[in-house]
Parts: sequence; structure tokens; C-alpha cells
Amino acid sequence: MNGPAGPGGAYTWARSFRLWDTYFALIWLATLVYVLGAGFPGWPVRAVAAALLIPLAPLYVWVGRPILCGDPPDERQAVRFLAVALTLFLPSAVLVGETRVLTFALVPPCFMALRMRWALTAVAVINLVPVAGWALLWRPGAQDVFFNAVFAVVTFVFSVALGSWIIRIIEQSQERAELIAELDASRHEVSRLSSAHGALAERERMAREIHDTLAQGFTSLLMLIQAVEAELDHDPAQARRHLALMDETARQNLAEARALVAGGTPADLDGASLPDAVGRLAARHAAKLEVTGPVRALPAGPEVVALRSCQEALANARKHAGSSVAVGIRLAYADETLTLSVRDDGCGFDPGAVHDGYGLAGLRARAAEVGGTAQVDSAPGEGTTVTVRLPLPDVRSEVP
Repeated sequence: MNGPAGPGGAYTWARSFRLWDTYFALIWLATLVYVLGAGFPGWPVRAVAAALLIPLAPLYVWVGRPILCGDPPDERQAVRFLAVALTLFLPSAVLVGETRVLTFALVPPCFMALRMRWALTAVAVINLVPVAGWALLWRPGAQDVFFNAVFAVVTFVFSVALGSWIIRIIEQSQERAELIAELDASRHEVSRLSSAHGALAERERMAREIHDTLAQGFTSLLMLIQAVEAELDHDPAQARRHLALMDETARQNLAEARALVAGGTPADLDGASLPDAVGRLAARHAAKLEVTGPVRALPAGPEVVALRSCQEALANARKHAGSSVAVGIRLAYADETLTLSVRDDGCGFDPGAVHDGYGLAGLRARAAEVGGTAQVDSAPGEGTTVTVRLPLPDVRSEVP
């Protein structure tokens, strides 16, 4: 039979063998005492029987124990060990009946190291042959033969029951060790997947942050550069205004990059309220802002999502609808909801069509992170409205 697998199982198996070593030693010593102190047969026969038993102790320590501790035990080596042990035990047990006490130490190794069929054969030999040989050698009375035969049968049945229990215990130990190993492997896999998921979520978050801040800022810079190139010859004043806007946009991008590296709040929200931050965005994009409802301080999550959503919607309006379109922003505070709407009167598009890019998908994902929704309403020639609704703590529940 196999020993428990794994470092923990091997340690438990080694500890249990210390108990088995003690048990074997006690049974061996008790057998010697019984043999030497028996009233029959005479002293020379008992001395021979004891002499046959003495080598069993070193045989077990140097040969048997290493075999039984194997994982799994080598069955061929175990057969040779048990054959030598029985060669010493059986003559002694035939000579002196008290030697059969050693049966209790020889039976368990049979079940530890041998397959069931061979184990049962060895146990039958250990329990029955000594009685038969003792009866043939000494010719005791019928009553003694009967009682010894009954004792041999009882010990045989007990040995089978004990062996089955030993096998079941070892099997349970193996199953438990395998389950522990699987649990450890599963724990490591869960940890690895959790780390991978965390890294993926962080990459996705950073991708959204870069798209909503730096990428949009660079897009604005490119569009302003194009406008300046077209205005340098015939409208220098407007070109200078656009150059000033480019300077402001570049500084804002630099501040956003620093905020991303530091992991802090967006630059527009640093030390400012959400309406102020949205107002600065509206000014940079020449949009009109309307704020309704009781303005109040909100958790950082909804404010960041609202600001990033506004940035995305304004960038899309400038990129797809054109820089000359009129854009309106509405920020509505309610007891349980914050609503951001960005509308432009540009060319519009079909929301049902497949569109490349990260913007709209990132906008919806960002809103979903705080339990909100993002909706895009548009049609060719009718402009576009982006509406983001975010849940808020009920202001009425905050009033004591």
C-alpha cells in the first residue's frame, strides 16, 4: 500500500511509524518473556525458541522498517523480509505455543506491504500453521487442540478485520493527502488567476484613463495645430487664441500624466468641485454648461466617472461632429442619481452600426463600475446625445 503523498503526508506517516515501532518492540519483548517463562516444554526447547525470536528485532530495524516506510513499499522486498521473519517465527511457534503472541506484530506489516490476496495468505500461515505444527509435534489432548484451534481461528478473523481497517486507514490517508495536494494546487491557481485578473483590470483601467485624458488631449492638440496652420495667413488673432488653447491643453495633459503616475484624482478635480471641473472642460471646448439640482460633495468614484465621461463625449463631438458644432452639457443632481448629458448638433451616426475604437465601450464600462449606465442616442443628421446616469447615496438618508 502507498504512503501518503506530499511533505505533510510524509511527516504524518513518519510520526505514525514511531508509534508502530514502539508497538512492535513491546510485542516482541512480551513474546520473549512469555516464551522464557512458559511452563512447557523444557528449558532447552524454550531457549531455542527464544533464540529464534531474538534476530527478529534487528531484522525489523535494518530491513523491515525501511521497506514499510517506502512510498510505496517494494512488494518483492517485503515478501523476502516476511519470508525470513516467518522462517524464524514458525519453528519457534511450533516449539512453544506462547510464541503466537508475536502474531499481533507480524500481521500488520502483511497488510501494509502486500496486496490483499498475498496478505491474506501470509496471515493464514501466521495464524494457522503454528497451531497445526504444535499439535502434530506435542500431541496434546483433544481439549487443548480444540481451544488452540478456536484461538487460531479467532485471531485469524481478528487479523483480517484489523488488516482491512489498516488498509482503509491508509487509503483514507492517501485520499486526504491527494485532496490536500489538489487544494494547494487550486489555491495556487486561484492566486495566479486573481493576480492575472487584477493585472488585466489595472491595464484596462489605465487604458481607459489614457484614452480619456492623454489621447484626447493629443487629439485636441492635433486639431488645434491644423486650425492654426489654416489661420496663420488670414486670421493671426484667431491663430494666437488657438495657440493659447494649445498651451493650456498641453499643460492640462502634463497635469493628467502626473496624476496618472501618482494614482491620484484627475487634475481638473484636484481641489475643485465637479461642476467647476466640468465648467473648465466646457470652456476649453466652447460648450455651454447647465447645472440643475442641489449641488453637493459626492464620493470620488461617481465624480471621476462623470468627469471622464464628459471628456470622452466632448472629444467624440469634436472628432466626429466637427469643431464648429454647438455642444451643450447638462449636469443634474437628484437625491439618488447624478445625470450627465452631452449633446451636439453635428452630423450624428447610427448607434446600431459597428464602430471601431475604445471610446463608447470604455464609457459604458466605466459607468458600469460604479453601478451606472451610459446611453448614446443619435441618428444621421440629427446630432448625438450621450447620457450617463450614476447612482448616489440618498441625500435624505444622510440627514440625522
